[in-house]
Amino acid sequence: MTALAPINGGFEEADMHHVLDRACAVAGLDSSGARLLRGHTNAVILLAHAPVVVKIARRGSRSADVERTVRFVRFLIDHGFPTVPLYCDAIQPVVIDGHPVTFWAYLPQPDHPVAAAQLAKPLYALHTLPVPALSLPRHDNVRAIRFSIAATTSLSRRTLRYLTDRVDRLEAELGQVEFLLPEGVLQGDPQHRNALHDDKGDAVLCDWDTVALGQPEWDLVTVEVHCRRFGYGQPHYQEFADSYGYDVTRWPGYATLRDLRELRMITTNARKAMHAPPSLAEVERRVAGLRDEAAQLRWNIL
Repeated sequence: MTALAPINGGFEEADMHHVLDRACAVAGLDSSGARLLRGHTNAVILLAHAPVVVKIARRGSRSADVERTVRFVRFLIDHGFPTVPLYCDAIQPVVIDGHPVTFWAYLPQPDHPVAAAQLAKPLYALHTLPVPALSLPRHDNVRAIRFSIAATTSLSRRTLRYLTDRVDRLEAELGQVEFLLPEGVLQGDPQHRNALHDDKGDAVLCDWDTVALGQPEWDLVTVEVHCRRFGYGQPHYQEFADSYGYDVTRWPGYATLRDLRELRMITTNARKAMHAPPSLAEVERRVAGLRDEAAQLRWNIL
Protein backbone atom coordinates (compact mmCIF):
# COMPACT_ATOMS: atom_id res chain seq x y z
CA MET A 1 0.00 0.00 0.00
CA THR A 2 1.00 3.65 -0.29
CA ALA A 3 3.33 4.72 2.51
CA LEU A 4 1.71 6.47 5.44
CA ALA A 5 3.18 9.57 7.02
CA PRO A 6 5.33 9.13 10.14
CA ILE A 7 3.21 8.28 13.15
CA ASN A 8 3.50 9.68 16.68
CA GLY A 9 2.13 8.08 19.81
CA GLY A 10 4.62 5.25 19.98
CA PHE A 11 3.46 3.54 16.79
CA GLU A 12 5.96 2.02 14.42
CA GLU A 13 5.01 2.78 10.81
CA ALA A 14 5.61 -0.79 9.66
CA ASP A 15 3.32 -2.05 12.43
CA MET A 16 0.58 0.31 11.29
CA HIS A 17 0.84 -0.96 7.71
CA HIS A 18 0.51 -4.51 9.00
CA VAL A 19 -2.38 -3.83 11.41
CA LEU A 20 -4.29 -1.67 8.92
CA ASP A 21 -3.99 -4.21 6.12
CA ARG A 22 -5.13 -7.11 8.28
CA ALA A 23 -7.98 -5.22 9.95
CA CYS A 24 -9.29 -3.98 6.61
CA ALA A 25 -9.13 -7.49 5.22
CA VAL A 26 -11.33 -8.69 8.10
CA ALA A 27 -13.81 -5.87 7.41
CA GLY A 28 -13.78 -6.44 3.66
CA LEU A 29 -12.18 -3.06 2.93
CA ASP A 30 -9.32 -2.01 0.66
CA SER A 31 -6.43 -0.43 2.61
CA SER A 32 -4.40 0.70 -0.41
CA GLY A 33 -3.75 4.43 -0.69
CA ALA A 34 -4.82 5.14 2.91
CA ARG A 35 -3.93 8.53 4.43
CA LEU A 36 -3.04 9.27 8.05
CA LEU A 37 -5.26 11.97 9.59
CA ARG A 38 -4.00 11.94 13.17
CA GLY A 39 -1.48 9.89 15.07
CA HIS A 40 -0.93 11.32 18.55
CA THR A 41 -2.69 8.71 20.71
CA ASN A 42 -4.53 6.56 18.20
CA ALA A 43 -3.69 6.18 14.54
CA VAL A 44 -6.66 7.65 12.66
CA ILE A 45 -6.53 6.73 8.98
CA LEU A 46 -8.77 7.65 6.05
CA LEU A 47 -9.25 4.96 3.44
CA ALA A 48 -8.91 5.92 -0.21
CA HIS A 49 -11.52 3.59 -1.70
CA ALA A 50 -14.39 3.91 0.78
CA PRO A 51 -15.72 6.76 2.98
CA VAL A 52 -14.34 5.05 6.09
CA VAL A 53 -11.98 6.15 8.85
CA VAL A 54 -10.01 3.44 10.63
CA LYS A 55 -9.01 4.08 14.24
CA ILE A 56 -6.16 1.93 15.54
CA ALA A 57 -5.58 2.01 19.29
CA ARG A 58 -2.14 1.58 20.79
CA ARG A 59 -1.05 -1.99 21.46
CA GLY A 60 -2.18 -3.10 24.91
CA SER A 61 -5.29 -0.91 24.96
CA ARG A 62 -8.09 -2.80 26.68
CA SER A 63 -10.33 -4.34 24.03
CA ALA A 64 -13.16 -4.40 26.60
CA ASP A 65 -12.98 -0.60 26.82
CA VAL A 66 -13.16 -0.29 23.03
CA GLU A 67 -16.06 -2.74 22.91
CA ARG A 68 -17.88 -0.57 25.48
CA THR A 69 -17.24 2.49 23.31
CA VAL A 70 -18.76 0.72 20.30
CA ARG A 71 -21.82 -0.30 22.34
CA PHE A 72 -22.18 3.25 23.64
CA VAL A 73 -22.08 4.76 20.15
CA ARG A 74 -24.75 2.30 19.04
CA PHE A 75 -26.82 3.43 22.03
CA LEU A 76 -26.39 7.05 20.91
CA ILE A 77 -27.42 6.22 17.35
CA ASP A 78 -30.51 4.38 18.62
CA HIS A 79 -31.46 7.55 20.52
CA GLY A 80 -30.97 9.79 17.49
CA PHE A 81 -28.00 11.52 19.10
CA PRO A 82 -25.67 13.59 16.84
CA THR A 83 -22.53 11.45 16.77
CA VAL A 84 -20.12 10.33 14.08
CA PRO A 85 -21.59 6.96 13.08
CA LEU A 86 -19.83 3.65 13.02
CA TYR A 87 -19.17 1.92 9.72
CA CYS A 88 -21.99 -0.53 10.23
CA ASP A 89 -20.85 -3.24 7.80
CA ALA A 90 -17.96 -4.16 10.12
CA ILE A 91 -18.07 -6.33 13.21
CA GLN A 92 -15.94 -4.38 15.65
CA PRO A 93 -13.62 -3.92 17.29
CA VAL A 94 -11.17 -6.08 15.40
CA VAL A 95 -8.08 -6.88 17.48
CA ILE A 96 -4.86 -7.26 15.48
CA ASP A 97 -1.61 -7.99 17.35
CA GLY A 98 -3.00 -6.37 20.51
CA HIS A 99 -4.35 -3.28 18.70
CA PRO A 100 -8.15 -2.83 18.94
CA VAL A 101 -9.34 -1.40 15.60
CA THR A 102 -12.64 0.34 14.90
CA PHE A 103 -14.24 1.64 11.68
CA TRP A 104 -16.18 4.90 11.34
CA ALA A 105 -18.10 6.75 8.65
CA TYR A 106 -16.05 9.53 7.09
CA LEU A 107 -17.53 13.03 7.23
CA PRO A 108 -15.81 15.48 4.84
CA GLN A 109 -14.94 18.68 6.72
CA PRO A 110 -14.76 22.38 5.80
CA ASP A 111 -11.59 24.35 6.54
CA HIS A 112 -12.94 25.84 9.80
CA PRO A 113 -13.37 23.78 12.98
CA VAL A 114 -16.63 23.42 14.88
CA ALA A 115 -17.30 26.57 16.93
CA ALA A 116 -17.69 26.22 20.68
CA ALA A 117 -21.28 27.48 20.50
CA GLN A 118 -22.10 24.55 18.19
CA LEU A 119 -20.97 22.14 20.92
CA ALA A 120 -23.62 23.43 23.32
CA LYS A 121 -26.72 21.73 21.92
CA PRO A 122 -25.29 18.20 21.51
CA LEU A 123 -23.44 18.47 24.82
CA TYR A 124 -26.62 19.49 26.66
CA ALA A 125 -28.45 16.62 24.95
CA LEU A 126 -25.73 14.22 26.11
CA HIS A 127 -25.88 15.45 29.70
CA THR A 128 -29.65 14.90 29.80
CA LEU A 129 -29.75 11.50 28.07
CA PRO A 130 -30.97 8.49 30.03
CA VAL A 131 -28.01 6.62 31.46
CA PRO A 132 -27.31 3.49 29.36
CA ALA A 133 -26.94 0.08 30.98
CA LEU A 134 -23.28 -0.22 29.98
CA SER A 135 -21.34 0.05 33.25
CA LEU A 136 -19.72 3.33 32.25
CA PRO A 137 -16.76 4.34 34.43
CA ARG A 138 -16.90 7.20 36.90
CA HIS A 139 -15.27 10.41 35.71
CA ASP A 140 -12.22 10.83 37.95
CA ASN A 141 -9.67 13.49 37.06
CA VAL A 142 -7.71 13.08 40.28
CA ARG A 143 -7.13 9.39 39.68
CA ALA A 144 -6.13 10.05 36.05
CA ILE A 145 -3.66 12.75 37.12
CA ARG A 146 -2.03 10.49 39.72
CA PHE A 147 -1.76 7.67 37.18
CA SER A 148 -0.06 9.95 34.66
CA ILE A 149 2.38 11.37 37.22
CA ALA A 150 3.37 7.86 38.30
CA ALA A 151 3.91 6.80 34.67
CA THR A 152 5.86 9.91 33.59
CA THR A 153 9.58 9.38 32.95
CA SER A 154 10.48 12.57 31.10
CA LEU A 155 10.16 15.21 33.84
CA SER A 156 12.52 15.96 36.73
CA ARG A 157 11.82 14.72 40.24
CA ARG A 158 11.38 18.32 41.34
CA THR A 159 8.69 18.89 38.72
CA LEU A 160 6.93 15.63 39.54
CA ARG A 161 6.94 16.62 43.21
CA TYR A 162 5.40 19.97 42.32
CA LEU A 163 2.67 18.28 40.26
CA THR A 164 1.97 15.81 43.08
CA ASP A 165 1.70 18.59 45.66
CA ARG A 166 -0.64 20.47 43.35
CA VAL A 167 -3.00 17.54 42.86
CA ASP A 168 -2.95 16.88 46.63
CA ARG A 169 -4.09 20.44 47.29
CA LEU A 170 -6.71 20.41 44.56
CA GLU A 171 -8.10 17.06 45.69
CA ALA A 172 -8.66 18.55 49.15
CA GLU A 173 -10.41 21.55 47.56
CA LEU A 174 -12.55 19.26 45.42
CA GLY A 175 -13.93 17.65 48.55
CA GLN A 176 -15.50 20.99 49.46
CA VAL A 177 -17.05 21.70 46.05
CA GLU A 178 -20.83 21.66 45.84
CA PHE A 179 -22.02 20.66 42.36
CA LEU A 180 -25.26 22.17 41.09
CA LEU A 181 -26.12 20.31 37.87
CA PRO A 182 -27.70 16.83 37.84
CA GLU A 183 -25.27 14.00 37.23
CA GLY A 184 -25.29 12.48 33.76
CA VAL A 185 -23.28 11.06 30.88
CA LEU A 186 -20.10 13.02 30.11
CA GLN A 187 -18.11 13.13 26.89
CA GLY A 188 -15.00 13.55 29.05
CA ASP A 189 -13.05 15.74 26.62
CA PRO A 190 -15.47 17.98 24.72
CA GLN A 191 -13.54 20.41 22.54
CA HIS A 192 -13.21 21.69 19.01
CA ARG A 193 -11.17 18.71 17.80
CA ASN A 194 -13.62 16.17 19.25
CA ALA A 195 -16.52 17.39 17.15
CA LEU A 196 -17.14 17.45 13.40
CA HIS A 197 -19.54 19.09 10.97
CA ASP A 198 -22.22 16.86 9.50
CA ASP A 199 -23.46 17.27 5.93
CA LYS A 200 -25.79 20.08 7.08
CA GLY A 201 -23.05 21.98 8.90
CA ASP A 202 -24.32 21.06 12.36
CA ALA A 203 -21.96 19.68 15.01
CA VAL A 204 -21.71 15.99 15.83
CA LEU A 205 -19.58 14.71 18.69
CA CYS A 206 -16.88 12.08 18.29
CA ASP A 207 -13.94 10.45 20.12
CA TRP A 208 -15.86 8.63 22.85
CA ASP A 209 -12.86 6.99 24.55
CA THR A 210 -13.37 9.16 27.65
CA VAL A 211 -17.15 8.74 28.05
CA ALA A 212 -18.07 8.43 31.72
CA LEU A 213 -20.67 9.19 34.37
CA GLY A 214 -20.24 12.33 36.42
CA GLN A 215 -21.04 15.99 36.93
CA PRO A 216 -21.64 18.02 33.74
CA GLU A 217 -19.56 20.85 35.20
CA TRP A 218 -16.45 18.84 34.23
CA ASP A 219 -17.40 18.91 30.53
CA LEU A 220 -18.32 22.59 30.68
CA VAL A 221 -15.03 23.60 32.27
CA THR A 222 -13.17 21.60 29.62
CA VAL A 223 -14.75 23.70 26.89
CA GLU A 224 -13.76 26.88 28.76
CA VAL A 225 -10.16 25.70 29.19
CA HIS A 226 -9.83 24.96 25.48
CA CYS A 227 -11.30 28.32 24.49
CA ARG A 228 -8.95 30.21 26.82
CA ARG A 229 -5.76 28.20 26.46
CA PHE A 230 -5.80 27.62 22.70
CA GLY A 231 -6.55 31.13 21.53
CA TYR A 232 -10.27 31.06 20.78
CA GLY A 233 -10.92 33.80 23.29
CA GLN A 234 -13.47 34.68 25.95
CA PRO A 235 -16.22 35.84 23.53
CA HIS A 236 -16.00 32.46 21.79
CA TYR A 237 -16.50 30.70 25.13
CA GLN A 238 -19.31 33.08 26.13
CA GLU A 239 -21.27 32.14 23.02
CA PHE A 240 -21.01 28.51 24.16
CA ALA A 241 -22.16 29.33 27.70
CA ASP A 242 -25.08 31.39 26.43
CA SER A 243 -26.16 28.61 24.07
CA TYR A 244 -25.82 25.89 26.72
CA GLY A 245 -27.67 28.01 29.27
CA TYR A 246 -25.10 27.82 32.04
CA ASP A 247 -21.81 29.68 32.58
CA VAL A 248 -19.54 27.46 34.66
CA THR A 249 -17.10 30.35 35.26
CA ARG A 250 -19.71 32.04 37.48
CA TRP A 251 -20.01 28.99 39.73
CA PRO A 252 -17.98 28.95 43.00
CA GLY A 253 -16.37 25.59 42.16
CA TYR A 254 -15.03 26.75 38.80
CA ALA A 255 -11.43 27.52 39.82
CA THR A 256 -10.91 24.10 41.40
CA LEU A 257 -12.29 22.22 38.41
CA ARG A 258 -10.38 24.47 36.00
CA ASP A 259 -7.09 23.80 37.76
CA LEU A 260 -7.69 20.05 37.92
CA ARG A 261 -8.70 19.89 34.26
CA GLU A 262 -5.60 21.79 33.18
CA LEU A 263 -3.43 19.61 35.39
CA ARG A 264 -4.89 16.50 33.79
CA MET A 265 -4.16 17.84 30.31
CA ILE A 266 -0.56 18.62 31.28
CA THR A 267 0.13 15.32 33.04
CA THR A 268 -1.46 13.28 30.25
CA ASN A 269 0.87 14.88 27.72
CA ALA A 270 3.81 14.46 30.11
CA ARG A 271 3.09 10.73 30.30
CA LYS A 272 2.90 10.48 26.51
CA ALA A 273 6.08 12.51 25.96
CA MET A 274 8.17 9.32 25.89
CA HIS A 275 6.41 8.52 22.60
CA ALA A 276 6.51 12.10 21.29
CA PRO A 277 9.72 13.76 22.58
CA PRO A 278 9.13 17.07 20.73
CA SER A 279 6.11 17.67 22.98
CA LEU A 280 8.25 17.80 26.13
CA ALA A 281 9.22 21.46 25.73
CA GLU A 282 5.55 22.45 25.55
CA VAL A 283 4.74 20.37 28.63
CA GLU A 284 7.52 22.08 30.58
CA ARG A 285 6.33 25.50 29.35
CA ARG A 286 2.84 24.76 30.61
CA VAL A 287 4.18 23.64 33.99
CA ALA A 288 6.16 26.87 34.25
CA GLY A 289 2.93 28.73 33.55
CA LEU A 290 1.26 26.94 36.45
CA ARG A 291 4.08 27.96 38.77
CA ASP A 292 3.68 31.58 37.62
CA GLU A 293 -0.13 31.40 37.92
CA ALA A 294 -0.34 32.50 34.29
CA ALA A 295 -3.98 31.57 33.70
CA GLN A 296 -4.03 33.38 30.34
CA LEU A 297 -0.87 31.75 28.94
CA ARG A 298 -1.71 30.45 25.50
CA TRP A 299 -0.85 26.80 24.98
CA ASN A 300 0.33 25.21 21.75
CA ILE A 301 -1.70 22.25 20.55
CA LEU A 302 0.03 18.89 20.98
